[in-house]
Amino acid sequence: MINKAASLSVLPEGCLSDVLSLTSPRDACSSASISKGFKSAADSDAVWERFLPPDYREVIDRSVSPVVFGSKKQLYLSLSDAHILLDRGNLSFQLDKESGKKCYMLGAKELSITWQHDTQYWEWTHIPESRFPEVCILKQVYWLSIHGRIVAGMLSQNNTYDAYLVFGTTKDSRGVSVPAKTRLSFGGSEMETENVYLQRPHRVQENYVFPHKRKDGWMEIKLGEFDYNEGDNGKVEMAYEEIKLGHWKKGLIVEGIELRPK
Repeated sequence: MINKAASLSVLPEGCLSDVLSLTSPRDACSSASISKGFKSAADSDAVWERFLPPDYREVIDRSVSPVVFGSKKQLYLSLSDAHILLDRGNLSFQLDKESGKKCYMLGAKELSITWQHDTQYWEWTHIPESRFPEVCILKQVYWLSIHGRIVAGMLSQNNTYDAYLVFGTTKDSRGVSVPAKTRLSFGGSEMETENVYLQRPHRVQENYVFPHKRKDGWMEIKLGEFDYNEGDNGKVEMAYEEIKLGHWKKGLIVEGIELRPK
């Protein structure tokens, strides 16, 4: 391997850049330690332009805050290390660090939530833990339904995506450990999962689905997955719905719905 790298290092920087652009961001970073020639090529805009999404300029132009970068590598690392907010601040964008594929989170303001505009049932406010200007906090409701949709063309083609409801709970939350179903539809196909719980009920069965804690402290539960291939179009529809009327509930904090490549 070392001998091969040494033989490649005598190539012109442009040729090395072409070779490295066919690898991955991780490989490009690793190759920078081989030699000065490799480092120069591995850090070049020509390489990192290939790792960025084709429409990255249009995406960063929609950022609510200026995106400042000195090189394409710096831009890639910036977008993969942290999210940026787009449009009115209710849509989050980030790159998957390993693949450069696009990840989005629809903030609560971009979702359709039953009775979300009635202050008797929901409170809209900002909390420090959220990436968005506002989250939706449940005051009281008897039945819960959360829907989201996104244009498939915003995503990275030829990938399988997972969709997750991202949420939290207040200290005085109650009543949210009730059975629900999740649903995801795209391109004529639909995926549905039943016995989904946002909190563990007292009696647990093998076919129950529970949420997982994320690195950022929020909880998430999978709504479904889908394949997005070149030539596909339309909107991805995602939903979390209680199966039947149950109990009064309170204390659910809706952060959003996230789509990320597998």
